[in-house]
Amino acid sequence: LILLIAGCGGLQEVWEGPGAMMFRPQAIAVLPPMASQYDSAREDTQEVLSGALNKVASIERVVSPENVTDIFQASKEAFDALVFYFSRLEMTGQSDKDSAVKLGKALNVDSFLVVRVNSWEYIRKEDDNVGRVGLSLRLVDATTGTTVWKARHERSESYIFNRPNLKDIAKQVAAEMIKAMPPQAKP
Repeated sequence: LILLIAGCGGLQEVWEGPGAMMFRPQAIAVLPPMASQYDSAREDTQEVLSGALNKVASIERVVSPENVTDIFQASKEAFDALVFYFSRLEMTGQSDKDSAVKLGKALNVDSFLVVRVNSWEYIRKEDDNVGRVGLSLRLVDATTGTTVWKARHERSESYIFNRPNLKDIAKQVAAEMIKAMPPQAKP
């Protein structure tokens, strides 16, 4: 187990599980972000992360957010697996193997990203106006239910008159996080 806390130029927190560097997902889905006080950012976040994943050459297929939503709306079993997975993750902090495998089969992927929006707001910070976006990601092997990698990162952008677009800040956060996500390079 590796825990890195980085300052400028890196992610705030990164954890890699055993075998993370050998993990080579071929198909991935971004689950709808877990409930938080920033629920209004859920669709934008899912779209931004899917877009960032589509730029990763080693991933052959990224299930679109629309298809993910359609699958959960069409299949009670898939939706129930999602609800159970999220509730178990909230209660224990652990990935539930059975529901993770069910999610992988329902979405036809070998991995998925669990997302939490930690911040999506305009605030005052040290006498400065700031647009702030923060995300937590968890990469799960959908064939075993194992958490392969997880990270947390936040980015703020100061402004005087024109508020920065939070979705643009989210694109930067997503790109930085996805760049750090296994696999970074072929062995």
